[in-house]
Amino acid sequence: MYQELLLATDGSDGARQATDHAIELANRLDAALHIVSVSEEGPHAEEKRDQMRADLENQAAEALEEAETKATGHDIEVRTTIRQGVPQDEIIDAAEQHDADMIVLGTVGRTGLDHLITGSVAEEVVRNAPVPVVTVRDQS
Repeated sequence: MYQELLLATDGSDGARQATDHAIELANRLDAALHIVSVSEEGPHAEEKRDQMRADLENQAAEALEEAETKATGHDIEVRTTIRQGVPQDEIIDAAEQHDADMIVLGTVGRTGLDHLITGSVAEEVVRNAPVPVVTVRDQS
């Protein structure tokens, strides 16, 4: 039933914990693991745009490398992708593009005004994903 898992990572503590869960799931289900990290684009001053984009791309690459290194020690097929754009949209697009059966991602527990103002990538993915989503809350 679950042959292709998509792990979304940004290198955060919650994403690291989600990585551990995704690897365990892939092992138990004998599924492939596609790891995606999104270099977020946003409205930035023109003169800072290139440097900020490079920094974000480096962060995405580091998050991918860390997750891939963890997963490679297990007997599972691992593929990686860096995407650019709005994280929740890119995660959902990646799931559709790679025929993922499940999405795994970390989440940060937020409440009150912070949650209302900023929303949540995980929340948007859960609401709009075409497949089941496993969210892993940061326990650190």
